[in-house]
Amino acid sequence: MNPVDAGFSKMGIDTSQRHIFLCVGPDCCSEKEGLQTWEVLKERIKQLGIPVLRSKAACFRICCDGPWMVIYPEGIWYGGVTPEKCQRIIEEHLLQNTPIREWIVRVTGNSTPLRLP
Repeated sequence: MNPVDAGFSKMGIDTSQRHIFLCVGPDCCSEKEGLQTWEVLKERIKQLGIPVLRSKAACFRICCDGPWMVIYPEGIWYGGVTPEKCQRIIEEHLLQNTPIREWIVRVTGNSTPLRLP
């Protein structure tokens, strides 16, 4: 297996259903708050075996009311994601396919998957 294929395999790209980005500050929240939420996200996804990619970001340029989480392909943005909120997002949005309406700040992008030739 070539190194690129090995990298994609290791990250689970072929089996992932979603990609989650979490901004961990330092401008929208303290790095401590952001990293606490990141640890919950990382550990629970691993424990539950949820087929998602996750990426830690340093800035989404919103710079208030963080940590911010965006979940693709839905394009759903959640603000102020505490470790407790993160747990509920994992349980309801990721496992039950039920986004938490009262926490959604914005929905962006096209949720229709592209069909490539």
